[in-house]
Amino acid sequence: MIATTVASASVAPAATSLVTFDWSVLAPVLVPALAAVAVLVLDVLAPRLVRLHATVGVLALVAGIALTVPGVLRTADDPLRTLCLPAPDGCLFEAGPLASALQLGALGSALVVLLLSWPGTDPRDHLRGGPAVLVSLVLAATAGAAGVAAAHDLGSWLVCLELATLPAIALVALRGDAPAGRGALALLTTSLVSFAMVALGAALWLVSTGEAVFSAAAATEALADPQRRVVLLLAALLLLAGLGFKLSLVPFHVWTPQAYAGATEPVAAFLAATSKVAALAALLVVVRPLVGAGAPVLFGIGMLAAVSMTLGNVLALVQDDPVRLLAWSTVAQAGWVVLPLSALNEQSAAASGGYLLAYVIATLVAFVVVHVVTSTPRLRGATDLGRTLTAYTGLLRAHPLLGGALGLALLSLAGLPPGVVGLIAKVVALRPVVGAGQWALALVAVLNAVIGVAVYLRWFAVLLRDPDEGPARPVIRSIPRPALAALVLSGAALVATSVMPQLLLGLLD
Repeated sequence: MIATTVASASVAPAATSLVTFDWSVLAPVLVPALAAVAVLVLDVLAPRLVRLHATVGVLALVAGIALTVPGVLRTADDPLRTLCLPAPDGCLFEAGPLASALQLGALGSALVVLLLSWPGTDPRDHLRGGPAVLVSLVLAATAGAAGVAAAHDLGSWLVCLELATLPAIALVALRGDAPAGRGALALLTTSLVSFAMVALGAALWLVSTGEAVFSAAAATEALADPQRRVVLLLAALLLLAGLGFKLSLVPFHVWTPQAYAGATEPVAAFLAATSKVAALAALLVVVRPLVGAGAPVLFGIGMLAAVSMTLGNVLALVQDDPVRLLAWSTVAQAGWVVLPLSALNEQSAAASGGYLLAYVIATLVAFVVVHVVTSTPRLRGATDLGRTLTAYTGLLRAHPLLGGALGLALLSLAGLPPGVVGLIAKVVALRPVVGAGQWALALVAVLNAVIGVAVYLRWFAVLLRDPDEGPARPVIRSIPRPALAALVLSGAALVATSVMPQLLLGLLD
């Protein structure tokens, strides 16, 4: 994008400018992107100061989180805008409450991932390239996730979407063993197919609307023309399928359990949280202009939602590896995330975003506890349980902080009190579907809510057992400070949103 005049410190477009440019609006994207470059430069100048690299990453994400607050506090009718063209073309970058909340979710989840990946805290730490590479990849992918939430032109949207995707492939491969290689290869293969679909869909969008932006007015005009309508609906279905890979929707989900299991727990948390925020943010940019598109898009989204939540829950029920269980949980929860979009009305986007953020918070807490338990050094005489549910036997009694946090996360994912935010998120997700009279889809969702309860209570029951019932295992005597900070941040967010769900869901109104 080329501007002949740059106007800084201005949100509204200037009358005499081709483009306005406001650093403060772009800051949630630019800060982590610049920090990624800074970390690589630091690694060249001072390769042994690995904790300095991680510190720069954490500070950049904290700054990015602070810079999303102005957008979160705006109203939907008055978003922060920049890169604005003269009327009636509009602005290419808009950060309203929903987009800013998703940016906040991406930055916050990446912060938890960096804390879990803090150098020297995991005895199994042998990542290729060292901590600087991991930090820079996380920051780069997070910048893409923050950018795709607010980008409205096809070029920036595609670049940010792939920026959020490609570093994740490298993150999975950093572990350097055979499972990591298989997981990275599965993710790479599906990402290539996904990009091909998304690129073709974007091209058809341009052909049908005649504009290189996701504009509601242009989409409405194209839908009114019978010939252009067919091309636009085909574009929407291709974009939906391409983004379905990134959201882990069935049948585009096959990479998910393999990539999660092959990656480290922090990287798996990144895939489950930050990457999913990026995928939904990209999908909302596409879907919101299509309100009123009709049956083909509605049927496609509804089928993906129903099949994803069903298959994800059924396979999660038989998993003994907690990471694989959370991977199949991601597939099931992805169905819930897109469920409100099957109605394609004004409330759908906010309901979908609210459910995703509730899922992200609870899943991050679960991954923090899994990381702490799995990385605990093996003591003499203790059974190496590895990644099995048996390793969590009696955790609520043996270590109330970890057990309580994991228990609340599981109840929230199940939609059971005291995880109230999970329950309310499910009700909010169902509301647009019921309002549109899609009773069959609503019935499938309710049945899956019941199956989901069984999935998470199966793990929760292990936490309640007598610690002496299971095999000998190491006692968690202390939690590394960075992991403890990650647990406190994510756990506090889960407790706060469970006590006052409006703190989360009210941001998106």
